[in-house]
Amino acid sequence: MLPKYFRKELKFRTLNKLLLIAGPCVVEGRGVIFKTCEKLKEITEKLKVPFIFKSSYLKANRTSGESFRGIGMERALKILYDVKKEFQVPILTDVHSEVEASVAAEVADILQIPAFLCRQTELIEAVAETGKIINIKKGQFISAWDMKYQADKAKNAGNNKIMLTERGTFFGYNNLVVDMRNLVIMKIFGYPVIFDATHSVQMPSANKGVSAGNPEFIEPLAKAAIAVGVDGIFIETHPQPEKALSDGSNMLPLSNMETLLKKLLRIYNIK
Repeated sequence: MLPKYFRKELKFRTLNKLLLIAGPCVVEGRGVIFKTCEKLKEITEKLKVPFIFKSSYLKANRTSGESFRGIGMERALKILYDVKKEFQVPILTDVHSEVEASVAAEVADILQIPAFLCRQTELIEAVAETGKIINIKKGQFISAWDMKYQADKAKNAGNNKIMLTERGTFFGYNNLVVDMRNLVIMKIFGYPVIFDATHSVQMPSANKGVSAGNPEFIEPLAKAAIAVGVDGIFIETHPQPEKALSDGSNMLPLSNMETLLKKLLRIYNIK
């Protein structure tokens, strides 16, 4: 049962259209980023779906120190800047420390607080102070109602342009489970709620220091989230997930994106 403080009328679908946030996990190089964004823009324009391109300039949270973390912040941000100008799309990227916030804000339209960092007060405040839209991912280790306090940190720093994203909850070791009630709870706070359909099927650190995944569950979980009433879907995608340098085991093949989006739109448009 929800605490009394959170028992109030629910407001579903803050946005008017289903939003797609999608792209490769991390900037691997110019070729993959441009190829992926070009295809995603083609699909979303065809289906009339608002689209935000996502890719991280750095992956700071790695199980093993030997895992790929990026090609360098400056080079990766330049590629994101170029793809933004080339395809006229908004950019979302992760921010891992306060000192990175103002630099990333020069390129990105939306700054994302990674799930493992969602309680870092100074980080949230620094990102809020850039004036950019903030996407706070719910930590795998906290409750949905705790996300109110993380959103309040940004709001109290003068920024009310907030989105909240569900990405699964730890279910023992090396596994995640999605509690669809979290989507309902986070809607109470009045911000758009996004469902991360790819990290939710991740199996953290399950493959000898590298995360594994169950991508066959991307579609059913995404469908369920849309039926619950989320505002958008977050999907990491790659032309060849098996060759991706980060999180390939839980990414959606780019070739499957259009088919999945068509299915999700049919559910979203049910009145």
